[in-house]
Amino acid sequence: MIYPIVKFGNPVLEREAEDVREFDTPELHQFLQDMFESMYAAKGVGLAAPQIGFSRKITVIDISNGENPDDKLVLINPRVIKTEGKQEGEEGCLSIPGFREQVRRGKRVTVQAWNAKGEEFEQTGEDLLARAFLHEIDHLYGRLYITHISALKRDLMKRKIKKLQRAGDWD
Repeated sequence: MIYPIVKFGNPVLEREAEDVREFDTPELHQFLQDMFESMYAAKGVGLAAPQIGFSRKITVIDISNGENPDDKLVLINPRVIKTEGKQEGEEGCLSIPGFREQVRRGKRVTVQAWNAKGEEFEQTGEDLLARAFLHEIDHLYGRLYITHISALKRDLMKRKIKKLQRAGDWD
């Protein structure tokens, strides 16, 4: 099932998601499959459960855009345990379509998470994967990438979005 992407302005995007406590259930496996399907349909490289309206600490990432099945990652209840270096690059978000900004993030990031079976693991990513880790984990804590840009740019973006909302072009 392809879920619609929740857009900026929806309260689910601005609050911390709930921890997952049950693993290896048919419902969880189906939900993860639906999350990948929704992410690919939206042409994203990462998707957090709050972005489809579910307040759970689950994110899926595939920086190969479906080209390499080994690149599919599921992170449940993830947390960043180490960040090294800096990178700056253009970042966008499926929940804020049509907007992109330069964002500074860690260049090498190690996360700790659980997989769908409830097995704990650590993984380190660099460059795009590091950026995806940080971007998606931010979603699970009610933060959007716009919290990492200047207040002026953020205010301009919010004003443009309000204008789109008033015109009925932001649903």
